[in-house]
Amino acid sequence: MSSDARPERASVRLSPRTIVLYAVGSLGTGGYATLPGLVLTYFLTDNLGVAALAAGLIVTAAKIWDVIIDPLIGAASDRQLARTGSRRGFMVTGALTLPLFFALTFAVPPSWGPAAGATCVLLAFLATATAFSLFQVPYVALPAELTGSYDERSRLLGWRVVVLTAAILMFGAGGPALRRAGSDPVAGYLLMGVVAGVVIGAGMFIAARTAVAGTKGASRTAAPPAGIREQYLAGFRALGRSIPFRALLGTFLLQALATGTMLAGAQYVATWVLRSEDAVTFVFIALVGPALLAAPGWTTFARRLGKERAFMIASVLFTLAAASITAAVWAPGPWIYASVAVAGIAYAGLQALPMAMLPDVISHDERTHGAGQAGTFTGVWTAGETVGFALGASAVSLTLAATGYVSTVAGVSVEQPDAAITGIVLSFSILPAALMAASLVTLRGYRLRRADIDEAPARIRDPHA
Repeated sequence: MSSDARPERASVRLSPRTIVLYAVGSLGTGGYATLPGLVLTYFLTDNLGVAALAAGLIVTAAKIWDVIIDPLIGAASDRQLARTGSRRGFMVTGALTLPLFFALTFAVPPSWGPAAGATCVLLAFLATATAFSLFQVPYVALPAELTGSYDERSRLLGWRVVVLTAAILMFGAGGPALRRAGSDPVAGYLLMGVVAGVVIGAGMFIAARTAVAGTKGASRTAAPPAGIREQYLAGFRALGRSIPFRALLGTFLLQALATGTMLAGAQYVATWVLRSEDAVTFVFIALVGPALLAAPGWTTFARRLGKERAFMIASVLFTLAAASITAAVWAPGPWIYASVAVAGIAYAGLQALPMAMLPDVISHDERTHGAGQAGTFTGVWTAGETVGFALGASAVSLTLAATGYVSTVAGVSVEQPDAAITGIVLSFSILPAALMAASLVTLRGYRLRRADIDEAPARIRDPHA
């Protein structure tokens, strides 16, 4: 795309149809991010009898696979866009294959034994992760191509987060409810996997239509080389040349680790701190209800204060809310819901703002270094996000193992030692608070402002980029 066309793309106001189609994709991203993180480790430890440490390694191994394939999918998506004018093909493939693999992940019965069960879950979840990455990597690249406007990107991602938070509430509350729909936990997990997989796939399929609309405003894309080594090197080059990208990715990785830790610990907090497996539903209502209401407010803050300042405020608020839950070590009780609600208000900003900043980073790189490679950037981005969430589940598993958590199989009751319950609380409070506080340090390195996006002259090389 020539520099003369840039002002035209920047001035485009997105249609309601485009915003709705794109936002519906968060049914898929919200469901996939929420349900496995919420119940998969618990499914392994408390239904299949897999040891806590082994369960954490299974989840981590599947996520490592994501890290390996995401940069390759990103580069391939750029080539597909350069060749066909659309990223839709990968997105549709992921949408059609994910429901089957997602259902198979939760179809393993305890009668197979811990070793066979763990192996089958790992293989099914690897396939699920691959299908999801085929959709997610090009999906995250689209906002940079739908519009060049600083505020329109905030508007687009703000509405996406409204749907995302609703999806988190629906899957976070509805998934466990489906699991408990019958007296047989094995059938309950299978029902949950089938229904959730179909809904996730449907949201992904609908959002794939946005890829067609996105090409109308897409910037000139440079197709990366086809060799695997060169595709990985393209991602490293993007990291090396873009200071804003490194700062934003480092911040988002730490925050994904923080929120992933809380997500993986939620079911354990419900069962052993609040003393009710059903309490996980109320934890999610407390988290996502306020987030659903707060999402439009963060878009307004971003327009008035700038995305980076609003992001800083959301991060500080989440840190304080998570840290306050540490008191549950000495005084557990329903007051935890209030702290979770405050974290939920911040969580809406933590989802919308960095995702609205990423397209700014991509377009800034295009201005300063030539033709865009949005898929390459988003491949590295989703790999970093995956690392954060994977290590979050691993951190909880390691904490449980270190504090003597007792695994069990479906239908068998056990008592946990006090040290394990303390570990559960700390993995849900002080650990994510410390990680979120660390992310504030990396966020200080992000220096892009509105003028750098809406008013920067085209193709002027920035010596500080």
